[in-house]
Amino acid sequence: MGSGGRWGGVARGRAVAVSAVLGAVGTGVLVPAAPAGAAPRCASAGAGGPVQVGYVPDWVESIAVDRRGRMFATAYFSGRVYRIDAPGAAPVALTGNIGADGGIAVREDGRLLVGTGNDLAHSLTGDLLPVSELLEVDPETGAVSVYASGLGGIDGVALAPDGTVYTTTLGGSGIGRVTPDGRVDPAWARVAQPNGIAVAPDGSEVYVVQTTLGPGVYRIPVGDPGHPRRWVSTGVADAAALPDGLTLDGRGRPLIATHAAGQVWRVEDGALCAVASGPQLRLSTQLVYGRGGQGFSAGRLYRAGIDGRIYEVPDGGP
Repeated sequence: MGSGGRWGGVARGRAVAVSAVLGAVGTGVLVPAAPAGAAPRCASAGAGGPVQVGYVPDWVESIAVDRRGRMFATAYFSGRVYRIDAPGAAPVALTGNIGADGGIAVREDGRLLVGTGNDLAHSLTGDLLPVSELLEVDPETGAVSVYASGLGGIDGVALAPDGTVYTTTLGGSGIGRVTPDGRVDPAWARVAQPNGIAVAPDGSEVYVVQTTLGPGVYRIPVGDPGHPRRWVSTGVADAAALPDGLTLDGRGRPLIATHAAGQVWRVEDGALCAVASGPQLRLSTQLVYGRGGQGFSAGRLYRAGIDGRIYEVPDGGP
C-alpha cells in the first residue's frame, strides 16, 4: 500500500490538536518552569552525561532498533517513519505521511509495526470508537500495509515473545491486544491513562506506565488481564514528572522516560530510582536498547524526545 492517500493529514490534525491543548492548559504541562521532584539516584547509576548521537527534525514519539543496529523513529507531526543507520548518521525518511505518530516495534522478521491515531481526538475517544490502525512497514522499501485495525489511538506498542502485540491509548484506559492469528481486542485490559508498555521477558506479564492520575507502573498478568496490579508509584514530589515511554534492561527491569523530571527511572526492588539525570533528558518520550554489534549496538541505552534529539544515556549497566 502506498504511503499517502487516506493517511495524509493525520499528522497535521495532530499538530492542530496539540496546539489547541497547549493553548488551553499552558505549555507548563510539557515544559514546566522548574524540574519536577527528582527520584533518588540508583546505586548503580550511570557515570557521565547523555551524549547526542542523532537528530530527527520533528517531535520523535517512539524509537526501535533492529538486529542490524539500525534505529527507526516515528515523527509526531509529519507522520513519517525515519531510519538512522548508525550514530551520527543523517536520518532518512523511510515513508511519507502515513500517520506514524505512535509507538513502533521491530518484529523478529525485521518488519516494523507502527501505531497511528495517537492524536487528541483518537486518544480521547479511543475506548468508544476504536478505529485506529497498526501498520506494517518494510524497513528497506518503506512499503506500508495494515497489520491490524479496530484499536484505540495507538501510543505504545510492545511485542511479546510469541508475537502477540499489545498497545496503549493515552487518553483512555484500554490496553489493546492483537494475537498472531489476527484477533483484535481493543480493551483486553484496562489501566487509566496508559502510556509506555513492555512485556516481561517470559511473556507472563505486561508492564504499563500510568502517566497521570497517580503516576506509576502496573503489572498485568497475561492469564488474568481483568486484574491489573499496581507495582510501583511515584513519590509525592514526582507526581508531576509525566512518565512516558518504557523499556526493559538486560535483567528485565523497567526503565522509564520522563517528560518533566529530566531523569531516566528504573524500577529496583519495588521502587523508582534515577539511572541518569540532566537537562537534556527533559521532554523525553521513549527509551530503547541497541541490538547487534554495530550501529546502535547492544548494551547501549538510547533516548528520544520531543526535541528530536537522540541521546545515548549511561544506565550504570555492565
